[in-house]
Amino acid sequence: MSEDSKKNLFKQAGILAIAGIISRIIGLLYNSPLAAIIGDEGNGYYSGAFQAYTIVLMISAFSIPSAISKIIAGKLALEEYRSAHRIFKCALIYVAIVGGIGSLALFMGADLFADDAGTALVLRFFAPTVFLFGFLGVLRGYFQAHRTMTPTSISQLLEQILNAVISVFGALWLTKLAGDETMIIAGEKASKKAVYGAIGSSLGTGSGVITALIFMCVVYFVKRDKIKSKIDSDKGREISNSDAIKLIVSIVTPFILSTCIYNLSGFLNFSIFSRVLRYVREMKITGAYGIKWYYGIFTRKAMVITNIPIAFSAAAASAMIPEISTAFAKGDKKDAAETVAGVMRVMMMISIPCGVGLFALARPVMMILFPQKDSLGIASFYLAFLAITVIFYSVSTVTNAVLQGTGKLKAPVVNAAIALVIQGVMLVLLLSFTDLIGEALCIVTIVYSLLMCILNNISMKKHIVVPIDIKKTYVLPAIAASVMGIVAYFLYAVLSALLGGIIAGEYWLNLLCAGVSILVAIFVYFAVLIKIGGAAREDILKFPKGRSLVKALEKIKLL
Repeated sequence: MSEDSKKNLFKQAGILAIAGIISRIIGLLYNSPLAAIIGDEGNGYYSGAFQAYTIVLMISAFSIPSAISKIIAGKLALEEYRSAHRIFKCALIYVAIVGGIGSLALFMGADLFADDAGTALVLRFFAPTVFLFGFLGVLRGYFQAHRTMTPTSISQLLEQILNAVISVFGALWLTKLAGDETMIIAGEKASKKAVYGAIGSSLGTGSGVITALIFMCVVYFVKRDKIKSKIDSDKGREISNSDAIKLIVSIVTPFILSTCIYNLSGFLNFSIFSRVLRYVREMKITGAYGIKWYYGIFTRKAMVITNIPIAFSAAAASAMIPEISTAFAKGDKKDAAETVAGVMRVMMMISIPCGVGLFALARPVMMILFPQKDSLGIASFYLAFLAITVIFYSVSTVTNAVLQGTGKLKAPVVNAAIALVIQGVMLVLLLSFTDLIGEALCIVTIVYSLLMCILNNISMKKHIVVPIDIKKTYVLPAIAASVMGIVAYFLYAVLSALLGGIIAGEYWLNLLCAGVSILVAIFVYFAVLIKIGGAAREDILKFPKGRSLVKALEKIKLL
């Protein structure tokens, strides 16, 4: 790969990463008022339904962007533009059929996926989104294959903005409509406010997908003439519809198995968690300290926050698949390996300090975003517990993309299956034979992410030798992050003690102290990392908005 191509990769990954981070921040911002509106119990109903919806979405549509990106990128590398476009059109037919089946299955079989009637009712409102998402996925994959991440990034932002607006207003309207009454669904008592609030939030998911789909259609029609001119310039043999469908199925199926099993973790955890606590430990479903209450705190508070830095890795992985596929199509393994090493190093320079920072400032961060006092202590503890998964999931996400991009599609499936079985057994044992509740979910999430990290690395080394500099990739960022975490923790404590009698209001005191501590922590991290030789100017330029960051560091004489 040329130097310009490598720069383009990091640029495109940066675009996706920035969009991903902004999307996650929007998600956090709307989750905060949403949690106040529907409560932790409502979050529990929503999360349970969302986990089941995600599994059906994985099977029918979610894997489409990466798979289509890989297939079409291979054709574009060989300048087979007509075949690439034929595959694109056949992919639309594929998702129409599979997405339609998935949508119907989710609606008709909601009671089979859910562990209670309230969750099943919420799940039915997710069903139409499965059908629509497939078309959105094909369009995103098509443009990613052309190595332009801007349409995908903008569509993600639009999707999240509409999701946020409709979720909050939908939940607010429906909870007011519900009042404080209880309701009976299929013979089961449930909080009407919690269930209706979860339904309002689910409407936001569908609205976001519709908005993003409309945007991607507009982009395609704007670029249609340019696409057509490339197709007309290709005089080679065009792939047939039947061969295109066979190719799509052969590539998409392993992607589906990989991503489905890879993401089955959440659904399996939800199923085991709710059923063991309900039928073995005989815990109540609704109310404070009920099953839905604990699950809502874990998924919609702690997990939501840890998912923000992981967005960088997901973006890098999406941008990397076409590049690796292209390099392998040309037989250039060395180029592919260097690309992976570069992406991994940047990811660790971001994910390691993020993980340490969340651990050190778990309670301040949680209080800013989800200040509900009745669950603040538990939510903060879960967040600190889960902070290490930011690093593990970042590594496993990138290595998963490498295996997919190099055509070793079975490896992530096998690895995820092994990790899934171990995780499932551990969760059953922890819930059945200890007093742990949400802590058990935290433990198995750490184990799962660590196993995926280890197993994927072992598989990757069998097929591609990646020249990773252990010291610069892992050790030096870990040292700098450790210093940063200590400084942030004690600075927050000192500021809180000094300003406690001056600033009225616990929330505003926390916001100021946490904000100052985070800004100082960022400065300390880069200062230490640069001084110990962990980052040079060219490394920081690979970050999203790297040039701005370099200019800022140069102004304060760190570079």
